[in-house]
Amino acid sequence: MIRNPKTKAACLITSVCFLALSGGSFAQQQQQYPILDKLAQKVITKYQTTPCPQLIAQKTQHAPPSAEEQKVIAFLKSDPQMRTVFLNKVAAPIANKMFECGMIP
Repeated sequence: MIRNPKTKAACLITSVCFLALSGGSFAQQQQQYPILDKLAQKVITKYQTTPCPQLIAQKTQHAPPSAEEQKVIAFLKSDPQMRTVFLNKVAAPIANKMFECGMIP
């Protein structure tokens, strides 16, 4: 059982990576949600620039989400369309990093 909220989110993102289908063209989505694009890029950059040992340590810490993360999670839960766009943007880069770090098979 996964107890860490960040690990749960990472597993969800990984799962969505394989299941998500884009609801519209990528260019159209970028123009439609510029703030969401910046947020997604911030998440992607965090994963891409964090060394594997640090990601693995964060996974085992079981730290609760920060206030900012809680706000984003609540927002994405309230808007399924924006959640889909966000997950379509971040799922593959996060899953790739987790695979490189040996965090997923």
